[in-house]
Amino acid sequence: MVIGKYDRVDLPLLNLKDIRAKVDTGAKTSSLHCSFIESIDDKYVVFDVLDETHKKYENEKFKLPIKRVAKVRSSNGILEKRYVILTKVFIFGKYIETEFTLTNRKKMNYPILLGREFLKKGFIVDVRKEYISFKNKN
Repeated sequence: MVIGKYDRVDLPLLNLKDIRAKVDTGAKTSSLHCSFIESIDDKYVVFDVLDETHKKYENEKFKLPIKRVAKVRSSNGILEKRYVILTKVFIFGKYIETEFTLTNRKKMNYPILLGREFLKKGFIVDVRKEYISFKNKN
């Protein structure tokens, strides 16, 4: 499937719909923007999801098992430890299980980055296109 440089996705296990996402072939693992991230006994993580276009999600907290902890070099070059969760993305009419690192992407424009591990599940990126799945969803 061809995916553009931006799209909107659903995270059905978190009951989140039409969240803005940027395709990032430079990122290995997908990433989810959170302002609150807290570990519970290194087994679970409690977090929120921030998207300025969806204010209704701002105070909602989610709790999922921690799949692993990853060391990630952020866009500013700093090595960070991040919790990784496993959840499903709904895009192009399909549910695709993928890992997300949880991080504060406050200075970034898109609350979700879709990385190479996600893209390997059947996507070809065409940076000239945008919102292909979202336009076909409605």
